[in-house]
Amino acid sequence: MSEPIENRYEFVLLFDVENGNPNGDPDMGNMPRVDPQTGHGIVTDVCLKRKIRDYVDLVKSSAPGYGIYVQSGVVLNDQHRKAYDYLGIEPSTKKPKDDRLTTFMCDNFFDIRTFGAVMTTEVNCGQVRGPVQLNFGRSIDPIFQQEITITRQAVANERDREKGQTMGKKQVVPYALYRTEGYVSAHLARKTTGFSEEDLELFWESLVNMFEHDHSASRGKLSARKLIVFKHDTALGCCQSHLLFDKIRVERVSGDLPPRSFGDYRVTIDKNVPAGVEVIEKL
Repeated sequence: MSEPIENRYEFVLLFDVENGNPNGDPDMGNMPRVDPQTGHGIVTDVCLKRKIRDYVDLVKSSAPGYGIYVQSGVVLNDQHRKAYDYLGIEPSTKKPKDDRLTTFMCDNFFDIRTFGAVMTTEVNCGQVRGPVQLNFGRSIDPIFQQEITITRQAVANERDREKGQTMGKKQVVPYALYRTEGYVSAHLARKTTGFSEEDLELFWESLVNMFEHDHSASRGKLSARKLIVFKHDTALGCCQSHLLFDKIRVERVSGDLPPRSFGDYRVTIDKNVPAGVEVIEKL
């Protein structure tokens, strides 16, 4: 594997949705997630990580070192057994006495190397804290949750034949621009997972392209709009992260009308940052 990264990073990702549901809430009939106190839309970090994992799996096709640990239908104990089989030892429920099992998992699974994982199941591979962390995405403005009735001409069974059609519901946001922020720790990359420069470039690539291969009628038009990266010239960093996040301002310019496109917003990047920090516009 390549050497771990040597620089700390923060980043801001702006993405939007048009006539779609970016992240449904199963506790609310799959309506778009919302902050009940402010009405702002929410997209969880778990949702974004799922899209990143799917993109990496698509472009790497499980190439050595780029397996995906968290996948639909995959039994995690079976993933852990791969480490035991490689090392020629019997699976155990106890915490490993050394780090060889955890190291194997980090070396072979991109998402563990990136986000970390808790692998303390019946087949125990320990746990590791990943160098890349994401906050929840949050819409710039309050969103409008819309439930649209749809119909289907075909029927599923004989008892519905006389109805001629069946009814359903579709939950969408007409338009919303979301902002999420994240962190990349060189300290954790070196200490825990070995997250490398090659991994970092693939991560940036996934943030830009993760919506392009995940389109569906329910998700609508999801697009990454801006990716601004702050690179520190040291592993520990040169300033607090919130000072850098405040350099990115998003303002609505559509007046009293509700926003309906990315053009209804103005994004301003203040590049007057503390010494030792570089501002990089990836998108």
